[in-house]
Amino acid sequence: MTEQKYRQRGYRESERSGRGGFSGPSDRPARLEGAPKGRGAERNRAEVFRCKTCSEKNDPEVGPESVCRKCGAALHACAQCRFFDGAAHQQCRQEIPAPIPAKSKANACTFYAPTVSLDLTGTKAADSPDHARSAFDQLFGKR
Repeated sequence: MTEQKYRQRGYRESERSGRGGFSGPSDRPARLEGAPKGRGAERNRAEVFRCKTCSEKNDPEVGPESVCRKCGAALHACAQCRFFDGAAHQQCRQEIPAPIPAKSKANACTFYAPTVSLDLTGTKAADSPDHARSAFDQLFGKR
């Protein structure tokens, strides 16, 4: 066999087996049960319900007449529901008895559950250049 041009991990691994290198998933330590699996996995982040129209945080306790604080969109609507899926039958992952024609309008669906996700926005930087400058001066002392 001729020397291969690419020696990255996983490239034609079956042909190079036995010559050191990466031998597969058995080299990795097993992930502990309940261990984090990626971005935002540390569960110290707050769970929030955001409006799908304007991304404003809203109260997850949604009633049939609830509207968004910022844009006024109906919150008890299919588009705001965790079971809404554009590719599913009748655009819902639940077996609904009849199709709901307007997905962004308020409805009385009994399967409705708000889409709750982790708040990954993080902390914001300084409010303004003046605030940043005063924080710098306070830290290092103005001369």
